[in-house]
Amino acid sequence: MGNIREINERIAKNLIHYRKATGLTQAELAEKINYSESDRLIVCGDFIDKGTCSVRLMKTIFDLPNSYCVLGNHEYNFLKFYRSRMHSAILDFDAILYQLQQYFSKDGNLLDWDTVDYLSDLPYYIEEQDFICVHAGLPMDAKGDILSLEEASPEELVYDRNFKEPHVLPKDSKCVFFGHTPTIYVSGEPKIITYTKPNRAADNKRISDYCKIHLDTGTALTRVLGCFCTDTCQEFYVKK
Repeated sequence: MGNIREINERIAKNLIHYRKATGLTQAELAEKINYSESDRLIVCGDFIDKGTCSVRLMKTIFDLPNSYCVLGNHEYNFLKFYRSRMHSAILDFDAILYQLQQYFSKDGNLLDWDTVDYLSDLPYYIEEQDFICVHAGLPMDAKGDILSLEEASPEELVYDRNFKEPHVLPKDSKCVFFGHTPTIYVSGEPKIITYTKPNRAADNKRISDYCKIHLDTGTALTRVLGCFCTDTCQEFYVKK
């Protein structure tokens, strides 16, 4: 592992994936990379449902300057529960909020409507000039071309388990950052997995040299939390 503080030498985009991390682990990583208002954070989903501080972690991420999130399957499942409550016969907002708080057994009492509204407005993917961030994967045809993101179903974007396979490589596309399945089940190690485009150098320093990057270090299982800097193509980790 390199010096994590090296990430502070560049002031630009910083991509981090939290896999059911505890608030403490998340805060430690933010501190170690000296996260500041001049950085940018993108979280690729699954920041609730494990550990004792789902709501605390949500609030911490949402309050960070320049932080952006996409929905993972755990957030999607919660929102399905939330919307089912909103379509109940009796629309009692106090009662509904109480039911939503019960969804989180450890710190649900901290959940408020502002947090629920923020969560419900999150996108299923973020597309930038050089990369796309999604939780589980993107729909592709047999030739490896990514299909229209606008037409993809939420289930494809948050539940897909095929995109993680090493032989599934998007062709002629932007780099795709994704998680959903812990990398330990693919490589045997809790490390970020990078997939280089054909005919690109092994010591890549440009995000355009990658076709996909698997971010999920399986924090709940491995106690390892990782981040990837899109400017330097460096990986950084903290272990609890």
